[in-house]
Amino acid sequence: MNAVTRFVLALLVCPQVVLAQGFLEQFSYEGLRFSGIGFEFGGVVSDRLTSEMTGAVRIDCGRIAPDVRVLIGVSYFKGEFNASEIREFALGIQRVVVPAMSSIIDIGSITWSDIEADFDLQYMLEAGSRITNYVGIGFAAHVRNGTGTVIDDTFVEDALDTIDAGLNLSVGTSVELIPAIHFTVDLRGGLTSELRTASARAGLMYRVSGGG
Repeated sequence: MNAVTRFVLALLVCPQVVLAQGFLEQFSYEGLRFSGIGFEFGGVVSDRLTSEMTGAVRIDCGRIAPDVRVLIGVSYFKGEFNASEIREFALGIQRVVVPAMSSIIDIGSITWSDIEADFDLQYMLEAGSRITNYVGIGFAAHVRNGTGTVIDDTFVEDALDTIDAGLNLSVGTSVELIPAIHFTVDLRGGLTSELRTASARAGLMYRVSGGG
């Protein structure tokens, strides 16, 4: 490699390195601290379960960058499998247990509860002195438990008792009602290997003084 080629490569690479360093320098653990706690309630829909109510507790852990804050949370909902899912379960059991039967086994209703622990990064978009919008991405762990009169203590229940990882995408807004009290709205989509969900929740968050 001759000197001219090395000089051209340096011109191309050095600005990118400087930009990357400048971007990474925005991130710091110094801004991470307990900054608020909130409670949210709303509804959730999914591709396999009935629509149900959901609740969540969110903790604001401060800012890891000037416009990026960290939140952790726990949410819960419980829904019944929809009619098509119940039919698939019944057909599956019939094929395994009594394949010669002409009628479909009646397995009743099956419910699935979901406890989700999530970690979110939210990029904040200031919309005024009292309003902050955001877009977020997060990672979650789901602990699910299946129950039903017919499936309890069977291999079907065991198959529904799972732990799963997921990805969340969210958009929302926070409006300061009075100092330290904010009204929040959160629209969220969740994706796991077993379930896809969409939820809308609203609530109140208490923010400590100086917590960002």
